[in-house]
Amino acid sequence: MGDKLRSLGRSAGPLPAFVAMLMQTKRQTALSISLVLAAVLAAAPLRAQQAQTAAGNEIRIGNVMPYTGPLAAFATIGRAEAAYFDMVNEHGGINGRKVRFVSVDDSSNPKIAMEQTRDLVEKQGVLLMFGSFGTPSNLAVRKYLNENKVPQLFVASGDEAWAHPVTFPWTMGWQPTFRAEGRIYANYIQAAYPSRKIAVLWQNDQFGRDLFKGLQEGLGDTAGMIVADLAFDASETAIQNQIGILKNSGADILVFDGAPAIAARAIRVAADLDWHPVFILDNASASIASALRPAGLQNSLGVISTSFLKDAGDASWKDDPQIKAWLAFMDKYYPDGDKDDIYAVFGYAAADTLMQVLRQCGDDLSRENIMRQAASLKDYQSPIALPGIVINTGPKDFRPIKQMRLVQFDGNAWQPIGDVIDSAFAAVREDN
Repeated sequence: MGDKLRSLGRSAGPLPAFVAMLMQTKRQTALSISLVLAAVLAAAPLRAQQAQTAAGNEIRIGNVMPYTGPLAAFATIGRAEAAYFDMVNEHGGINGRKVRFVSVDDSSNPKIAMEQTRDLVEKQGVLLMFGSFGTPSNLAVRKYLNENKVPQLFVASGDEAWAHPVTFPWTMGWQPTFRAEGRIYANYIQAAYPSRKIAVLWQNDQFGRDLFKGLQEGLGDTAGMIVADLAFDASETAIQNQIGILKNSGADILVFDGAPAIAARAIRVAADLDWHPVFILDNASASIASALRPAGLQNSLGVISTSFLKDAGDASWKDDPQIKAWLAFMDKYYPDGDKDDIYAVFGYAAADTLMQVLRQCGDDLSRENIMRQAASLKDYQSPIALPGIVINTGPKDFRPIKQMRLVQFDGNAWQPIGDVIDSAFAAVREDN
């Protein structure tokens, strides 16, 4: 056919109309393809540039929370953060930009967390990840976010993995570490109950191991006070056998480290077995709404924990202007929230810290400047942090909150025991 067309062209002079049309169509198609390719190539750097800084009048923030699954109690953190950003937007946003908070569910599954984080970064176009919950899920995405230079800010986990600015310069924690919390409990036990036997019930993951390790380190030469310890999986629903074994160990002190639902069962089962040890409860489960109330407030009387945030239910704060402001915030922006839920306070305070970072950024909302400002917080105090607890960071210091306070439940609210304790300790070598 090609030879026949070429023959026709030579013998008949000008090309027949249909042949000319065919060739013109081919040229137009080639031109169209070239234009499309040029547009794609031109747009690629633009998309890359937009991914590195806030686009237009919007700051898009990604977040992953366990809205379903065994750790769903912690989803209050994400809901409170969303409500906080609604409040910020109603008051004009940050530096003239509105915040778009895109919070999604991972059911505390690291694989799902990875999928969701990729989607938020690559399809949703978030500028940074903020306040995502849990150690396993955040560990799963840490390498990916650092390789792509996406801030992983104020992780909602007390693991020490978030404080390695050399190895992971785009990842920063927020709360005191679990390991330091364990040392605080050890120091308290040594001072208040130096000759008592200790039992430990801990969650069989990095979270539980870190606090248990800190407890052992803090006890040092007196670690023999621990006469029994048992681990449990986060998905477990029954705890009777473990509590029975620990009771039979003869321990006078029970250190619990796990999620709120299991904490509630442990407190209730101990009471049912007529075992009344000094009950030390990890900070992550020190929620009246999610742990103590389900356990029974009477059963929870005397429980000891740590805190770094004000308790809205504590009568000593009833005239505090910042707590009044928080209660008004809950009424207007999170009316379905429980004011006795410490995770609502946690989410509010974490979001407030991020807003301080963004305010410091001014008009430079690049990812690099966001991390630079996050590492430049000086004596910043969240409005609902306990007095004396301030936030300090630096290029070699990725641990914003380093202080805690021992508290004891009086049947209605948490009451302080002693002064603020600096939870930093020289025994742990920093990665800086």
